[in-house]
Amino acid sequence: MFVTYGRILAALSTALTLPLAAHTPAAAQIGPSLTHDQPAAHEVRTGEATDPFFTYDRPAAYEVRTERVQVPLRDGSHLACDLHRPAADGRFPVIVYDYTAYDQLDSLGRAAAYFVARGYNAAVCNARGSGGSPGHLDPFSAQEQRDNYDLIEWLAAQPWSTGKVGQMGVSYGGHSSLLVAVNKPPHLAAIIPVDGISDWYENTIYRGGIYSARIRDWQRSTAPDTLTTYAQHPLYDDYWRERSVKARWKDLDIPVLQIAGWYDRYRAAMVENFRARRGNVWLVAGPWQHGWPAGQPADIGNGPYLAWWDRWLSGRRDAPLPAAKVTSYEIPGPGAGTGWKRLSTWPPRGARQERLRLGGDGGLTADAGEPASRRFTVNTDQAPAAPDERLTFHTRPYQSDLVLTGEITATVRAAFSATDGNLAVVAEDVAPDGMAVRITQGWLKASHRFGHDHAVPVRPGKTYDLRIRTWPTHYRLAAGHSLRIIVSSDDYPEIDSDAPEGSVDVRIGRGGTDIVLTTWKETP
Repeated sequence: MFVTYGRILAALSTALTLPLAAHTPAAAQIGPSLTHDQPAAHEVRTGEATDPFFTYDRPAAYEVRTERVQVPLRDGSHLACDLHRPAADGRFPVIVYDYTAYDQLDSLGRAAAYFVARGYNAAVCNARGSGGSPGHLDPFSAQEQRDNYDLIEWLAAQPWSTGKVGQMGVSYGGHSSLLVAVNKPPHLAAIIPVDGISDWYENTIYRGGIYSARIRDWQRSTAPDTLTTYAQHPLYDDYWRERSVKARWKDLDIPVLQIAGWYDRYRAAMVENFRARRGNVWLVAGPWQHGWPAGQPADIGNGPYLAWWDRWLSGRRDAPLPAAKVTSYEIPGPGAGTGWKRLSTWPPRGARQERLRLGGDGGLTADAGEPASRRFTVNTDQAPAAPDERLTFHTRPYQSDLVLTGEITATVRAAFSATDGNLAVVAEDVAPDGMAVRITQGWLKASHRFGHDHAVPVRPGKTYDLRIRTWPTHYRLAAGHSLRIIVSSDDYPEIDSDAPEGSVDVRIGRGGTDIVLTTWKETP
């Protein structure tokens, strides 16, 4: 039975920039993202003066009718979905507005109405084992991907469908859209993943091979069985390859509009996907936390998504693509950051690497200095690290702004007193008054120094070179500020505090640890 919302939805559609995060409980957001020093709310819109992609819109033309349906699957089971259609005869393209395990059909349907009122069918579905979809929930598994494939092909075959299907979603829904894309359903034409993965193991569960304490609340509330299964797979094996986009990048060959946040935990994944598939992936990265940009600083609204679907699903040649392959907001902002940049690639052309060394006096300079060693202790407390449990190094205040455009890579030369160990490298912006804010971070379990697919024991007392890549950033360090690097074995709750007790000796000075920054100076 159809429910007709009538004229009310036509009025609502102009306001429906509802963020998925606004309807999503904290547990549904795959663990909270870093919330360090979010920019204040402001009215900037991406490329408003120069890029028509971000100001695109057209009037609502249809009322919306909704039907709850059961979509059949190849094994005889089904998915519970709400199907939203224009209240008119004819065929329309289809958007899988979200495919998650959170049973939010009603609220997501209200958000999807913006697109339905402009000539799209929209399906909002519960994954197998969630909401009204029977079965066992196994997030991002091959079974869940097959179900998503079947959903797309069923939607394409309906008499009210043109056969062109797109998929979008945030977090769980973003992951789903990327994973179904690499399965290559014939009628999937384009996707819009927001805060999506490249690899579930690396991006979420095991940070540098170290279990993330942050994810367990999501596991308990959404998929409690994974508390057992994930712990049974500490190494990267076929279980994780099944849940990886990176393992199948060659099959990510349809148009992809990635929406990322420089304050979000999946920014490294979104940058990785772009760099792997520059030809068919566009990246928009803003000053956002986890979730839809709507309601956050620099909200881009629904216009860009509509332009994307009009281009790839409806074939409207007047619907623009982004003016640049990468549209990135330089954080923090407003203030030190200078806002939106249009870039042809990432890192930007002209970016260079700057190598710094750790000094015996706690300095961070280009001059290596004499070889030396500094020690920090390791315990398993989850409280903030004590002074003897971390090492800190900082530059002198910069005389002019320094723009970081990419990851910071640390090659830490270290010896452990135990047979394994964890390393965490954190970069901070230190203001003249001493206030520090986190810029980025990275982690590595020492036994995973040759990769996560096998563990290589650590010999106590032996010095190893351990390469740690931080999450990428687009960050302006203002003149008068300093860069601080912290090296420790703990960064709870980003990683478990499971390093063996003991000590770590870090080699500094000439021949020791180095820190490589990716920096960029914009040319007029």
